[in-house]
Amino acid sequence: MKLKETTEAVCDIVQDVAAFIRTGFAGFNKDEIREKGIHNYVTDIDTGSEQRLKERLGSLLPEAGFLAEESNPDCREEFNWIIDPLDGTTNFIHGIPLFAISVALMKKRDIVCGVVYEVNQGACFYAWKGGGAWLNGRPIHVSETSSLNNGLFATGFPYYDYSRLTPYVDFFRYLIRNSRGARRLGSASVDLAWVACGRFEGFYEYGLSPWDVAAGALLVTEAGGLVCDFEGHQNHLFGKEIIATNAKIHSQFLKTIKTFF
Repeated sequence: MKLKETTEAVCDIVQDVAAFIRTGFAGFNKDEIREKGIHNYVTDIDTGSEQRLKERLGSLLPEAGFLAEESNPDCREEFNWIIDPLDGTTNFIHGIPLFAISVALMKKRDIVCGVVYEVNQGACFYAWKGGGAWLNGRPIHVSETSSLNNGLFATGFPYYDYSRLTPYVDFFRYLIRNSRGARRLGSASVDLAWVACGRFEGFYEYGLSPWDVAAGALLVTEAGGLVCDFEGHQNHLFGKEIIATNAKIHSQFLKTIKTFF
């Protein structure tokens, strides 16, 4: 498989599907909202986006299976697409124009291709294993900031799993006092893409699924950053928690967050 060509083909696919999402966003009716679980929503745009992605990606790589947010897993032994057809559904249904499509290709347990497309910005972040990270044809790199105090961070608030809410809030309070601030965009894939291009120095969150982080984590590592779980292990894809940093502050960030969790 030629990873560069495959990744570029995925970029074309997600840009086409993004046009469908933009049309749906412009004419969205809140009566279309369905609740999957507590504070967890889905719309016809989510499911329509996923269907279109699966059809096109299935043609691109027929031997690959799928792990997607809005349908049951259909996984294969070697290759699987990991898809979030609309990352930031809550933003979408409230008319906030910050949401993305996230697509990654996993070979065995290794992510080899990742694309995050910011629908309303027309920003296509993409990476392939060993090929660096890119934004609309330009190479991107994590920031050079070397101290937590000078960093800007991103996170996501828990919306159904409140078991670690107290340490989460305590660490959030620490960052407010000991950094340039923290932001909550409402889309983990965008958070990770913005770490990769140097807008944020780091991102952390718990309660996540593989489709939230698969593509973005590859972007970060290919852009020169580091990714792990809260213990510093490489279990961020299926372990429901992630830390992503620009590498220069990684040890300091990890050491600090361990004192809270």
